[in-house]
Amino acid sequence: MKKILIVDDEQDIVESIKFVLENCDYTCYCAYNGEDGLKLAREIVPDLIILDVMMPRINGFKISRLLKFDNKYKNIPILMITARSQEEDKLIGEETGADEYITKPFDLDDVVKTVQKYLEKDS
Repeated sequence: MKKILIVDDEQDIVESIKFVLENCDYTCYCAYNGEDGLKLAREIVPDLIILDVMMPRINGFKISRLLKFDNKYKNIPILMITARSQEEDKLIGEETGADEYITKPFDLDDVVKTVQKYLEKDS
């Protein structure tokens, strides 16, 4: 089973995404701040990471940069989900290695389709 790490400081968002992805037979791991998210990513080496931008301790841009510039983790797709919808935020997301940039509020079906797009091409 594919492993997905969900990192967001809003518990209801994490639970909603986890619920729909587990119904699609993915194994989900969750963290509620950037520091725990980065630590968990290095421990479990997930197949995909869903990452909020604005979080306590370490923001999503920094986590993305730290993982994407490390050979062990650089091929893990990162989907950034954020309330920050400015074009400059999207550019920062791309520069730090995010593969997709999804703005809140988002449609859970779209998140699932995007996850599948990245994970099904490996199978």
